[in-house]
This record gives sequence, C-alpha cells and structure tokens, in this order.
Amino acid sequence: MNLAYIPSPSTGVIDLGPIPLRGYAFCIIIGVFVAVWFGNKRWVARGGRAGTVADIAVWAVPFGLVGGRLYHVITDYQLYFSDGENWVDAFKIWQGGLGIWGAIALGAVGAWIGCRRRGIPLPAWADALAPGIALAQACGRWGNWFNQELYGRATDVPWALKISEGPNRVAGTYHPTFLYESLWCIGVALLVIWADRRFKLGHGRAFALYVAAYCAGRAWIEYMRVDEAHHILGLRLNVWTALIVFVLAVVYIVISAKVRPGREEIVEPGVSETPEAPEAEDGGAAEDTESAEAKPVDADADAEEDAPKTNGEAETAKG
Repeated sequence: MNLAYIPSPSTGVIDLGPIPLRGYAFCIIIGVFVAVWFGNKRWVARGGRAGTVADIAVWAVPFGLVGGRLYHVITDYQLYFSDGENWVDAFKIWQGGLGIWGAIALGAVGAWIGCRRRGIPLPAWADALAPGIALAQACGRWGNWFNQELYGRATDVPWALKISEGPNRVAGTYHPTFLYESLWCIGVALLVIWADRRFKLGHGRAFALYVAAYCAGRAWIEYMRVDEAHHILGLRLNVWTALIVFVLAVVYIVISAKVRPGREEIVEPGVSETPEAPEAEDGGAAEDTESAEAKPVDADADAEEDAPKTNGEAETAKG
C-alpha cells in the first residue's frame, strides 16, 4: 500500500455556467501563451520587432494543432475506425491526443507561410521560439494528468500517479510519465538557452538542439508507457520516431555549423539594431574632427604677419 502518491483529478472538466473548461485544452492554451511570450522576448533581443512572433504564431498554431491531431489519429487509427468505435471521436481534440511530431512538422509549414509573408528567415524565427516550445510542451503535458492518460508501468515509488478505474484503464499507481516529460522539457529549454548564449547558435541550430534533446528524453519516457501503441521490431512506433528525428537533428547541427557558421546579423528587414541618433551625432563630431585635421595651417603666412616689418615695408605702409 502506497503512503505517498500523486492524486489524479476526479474530473477533467470544470463547468463555468454553460461553458465547460476542459483541463486538457486549458493546459494547451497556457503552453501557447508561454511559447509566444518567451519567444517574443528572445526575438526582440535578436533584433526583431515586438509582436512578430505572435503574428507568425497565428499561422503556426492552427497548423500545429491540425498536424498533431492528424499524427495521433493516423498512428492510433484503431481507436476511431475499428469495430465498435465511433469515427466522429477523431475530431474531439479536447479528449486528448496530439502527436508532437505532427504538430511540429505541420506547424513548421504554417510558420514558413507566416515568415515568408513578413520576409523573415524561418530558421532565425525557429531559433528564437525553440525554448518556448519546450516550455509549452511542459505545460501541455499536464493535460494528460487531467485526462488520466499516458502513464507508465505500475510502481509503488512515493511519486507514483494514482489512476482511478475508468474506460481502458485499471485502477492503481503508475509511473507519472507526463511529469517526467514535463520536467525533461523544462531541462531542454534551459539547455537551449544556455547553449544559445554560450555558442551564439544561428541558422536553425538552436531549434535543432531542442529537437535532439527532446527526442533523447522522449525515447526513454515512451519506453516506459503502457498505453496501447503500434510496435516495430519490439519497440513502440514513437520510440523509433524519436530515434530517427534525433539523428536527423544532430546531422543538421553538424552540417549547418560547417556550411553556415555564426549567427544571422539581421533577423527582420527594416529593423535597426542600434539607435540612429547617437550614430549621427558621433558621425557629425567625427566629420568636424576630420575637417579640422585636414585643414592645412599656413605657418609661413602667420609668421610673416607676426614678423616686424623692414624700413622699406614700413614706409610703403605709411605711404
């Protein structure tokens, strides 16, 4: 018998009058706001305009939600299209089921459209947003806690997650894999922030580092889960996906560092990184100094004016 454990909420929905507030959707919304807010701070620090991240997120977020849901439905099609299941449930996103792989892939398409409309390089925008995305995932994983889903193997550790009896689940205490992944994502965000400051990552390398670090953690966390999933050669599909994407991200970092070293100097056209007024003042002072230095001094003429005049010159002057 466990004396300590993490309790699960009795319900994942709070009714605010006629409006149901679902815990899963609430966590996703908080995650989006965190990503946009933190991404905006990093974008401005890189020399971009305030508000640009939010403008592009208007494209990226809807695409990401659709992509995440499509990945989930396609990889877990038996939950919606097998005998006895209702295919309409595939559209009930509030019940849980977003695949991060599809969300990032299709979200990148939306971000590309938004960046193209603003004349902004997508890799630079992705670098600014990378740690914010990791923090958004950390928030979003708590939606699984509200839905009592995606937990790990049975365990009696003090931080075990208590699951109640329900559809497709057995009451007991299990590894809180949602918590493991949430904490891992916070660590990924801190890693990207540190590496970006230390090595001045650019041209998409900060985003690739986020992807590689997330995949490294997702592989072992996914291995602990006990929910139904497709297996290939004894490993869950998402484990293979994490391994493949990890390798691709590392290869990108290596090749990109050789082909395009350094960081973008300009991330948003038409934005000056330094104020123009001080430069104009300095420039004017510099020009005055250069003019003073360049103006020749006629020392002989001054000497002739100051020298005493001869008798002839004095008489001429008198006449």
